[in-house]
Amino acid sequence: MQPEKSHSTIALVMHALHRARIPILTVALAYIIAVGIGMIMVHTGNEWAVVLRDRIVFRAQSSSSIVALKQNDRIRAAILDFGGNLYGAIIDTILGLGIIVPYPVIAYRGWVGGIVSIDSSHVSRFADLKEGAYYLITLTLQLIPYALSGGAGVNMGLANFRLQPFYQGEKWLGIPKEAVRDAFRIYLIVIPLFLLASLWEFFAR
Repeated sequence: MQPEKSHSTIALVMHALHRARIPILTVALAYIIAVGIGMIMVHTGNEWAVVLRDRIVFRAQSSSSIVALKQNDRIRAAILDFGGNLYGAIIDTILGLGIIVPYPVIAYRGWVGGIVSIDSSHVSRFADLKEGAYYLITLTLQLIPYALSGGAGVNMGLANFRLQPFYQGEKWLGIPKEAVRDAFRIYLIVIPLFLLASLWEFFAR
């Protein structure tokens, strides 16, 4: 019975991803565009973007995960980072109920991910193959679950206005229950992906 339950869960998750595919893809596209703009700005020497990059990185030095890393406690650093990312994803999902509401947040997060493509000396991380690969893998591992969680929220928002046949039926606080269930199913992937991203970030080097 256990293998059958596992297979059933996987099938439900795949169905949820298929139903939410368009919102997920639009969120992913927003991230890609914003990251690209951020990269272009700092690599072309945009002073405002470079200064803001330095400010953001400086403030991040006092974050609990970085403090833990400085104490050589990589496990705690990864767990704290994981918790912070998951909290941000949940906020995105809730904001997604407003459909267009999360996109400015998404664009800003992606843009920040792009402007940190230069280091503290303002040299491109891609100048070093290993550093460039680490940066891209870390960014990708973080943005995939963010795209999934944001898309899950937007999907719930859209379900309020354009009911698909599979979202007909009972509602919870005005939201089709099946759309809410799909969001929870998508989080079965989001949570382990965020954990993987944090472990990679703090243990890969």
